[in-house]
Amino acid sequence: MTTQDFAAEIEEAFVADDWTTVERAASAWQQGSGESVRDPRPAFALNIVHLLRGEIAQAWTFHAASLAEPEDIERVRAWLNEIRARRGDNGSLHLVMGLFLSQSGQSEESIASFKQAMTLLPASPLPHFFYGQIMERAGRSDMAIKAYREAVRLGPEFTAARTSLGALYQLQGQLEQALPHFREVVKQRPKDAVARAALACALAAQGKFEPALTEYKEAVRLDPTNAELHCGLGKFYEDRGRTELAMQEYRAAVQQDPDFAPGHVAIGWLLLNKRKLNDAMEAFNRALRADPNQGRAYLGIGKIYAAHGKTEVAVENYTKALRLEKDPDAKNRIMNELYMEGTTWDT
Repeated sequence: MTTQDFAAEIEEAFVADDWTTVERAASAWQQGSGESVRDPRPAFALNIVHLLRGEIAQAWTFHAASLAEPEDIERVRAWLNEIRARRGDNGSLHLVMGLFLSQSGQSEESIASFKQAMTLLPASPLPHFFYGQIMERAGRSDMAIKAYREAVRLGPEFTAARTSLGALYQLQGQLEQALPHFREVVKQRPKDAVARAALACALAAQGKFEPALTEYKEAVRLDPTNAELHCGLGKFYEDRGRTELAMQEYRAAVQQDPDFAPGHVAIGWLLLNKRKLNDAMEAFNRALRADPNQGRAYLGIGKIYAAHGKTEVAVENYTKALRLEKDPDAKNRIMNELYMEGTTWDT
């Protein structure tokens, strides 16, 4: 098949809301078009398929191959505009255009496309879900919750919408509203380790520690190679004062992924609190080699230098920590903690 044949088949599948055919044709296009010049369009089509399935990691891989460069963005835009000119008002095409715009730095422009898709696809939860994501990124939590709720109403088994709704409720401290959604996701996908961890986090926030521990352990059992899950369980243990078990999980995290910077930071702080300053310094430095933007690693290093009486170097590291911390509440906690220790300066 030629490039034109693959493009025509995907166009037909877009209009027919046939994502299985889109995936098959785009995969074949990538592998066998025979074109000497790289074409971003099949990767974009696969990006859309994975987004609609809620497979974010896979979608991101194809995003890098289709929407990372300005010339790729323009080629995909021209292709979609040609399809829309031929096909007219079609709900699936509006949905695809909304996803294109939202992933290419044009979130504001994507809103109209998602709203058109809502009108033309009244039974689909997808436009409501992706519109909710735009609203959440814009800080419009009220609008995001409304959109996610509508997505869940239209698609009760749409786990991505339930997870997003639960997470947003939890972020706002509405734990009673969050928990039923996390529980339902686990019920629908009992082998989903990340869903188990999300439920565990919500249970712990509500003070239901035993069921939270059960869910954290099950999450790690289901996906023992996931460094983030080990770190989450470690944090749960640390918050309960069970530092030895916490250290075991943090070490398991970095064993699974030696470049997992948060695990090294967590190890560093446990060691620092035990006054094992040299070991803590090594852990913080490993974290910064993996990710130079780990503010809490700089904070820990600053405390180590302060313990050695090297105030000037300590302050340099404190300043880096504060500059890297984006959360105003976390930044204030750091400032208050340092003030209580007698460290003050202008940042």
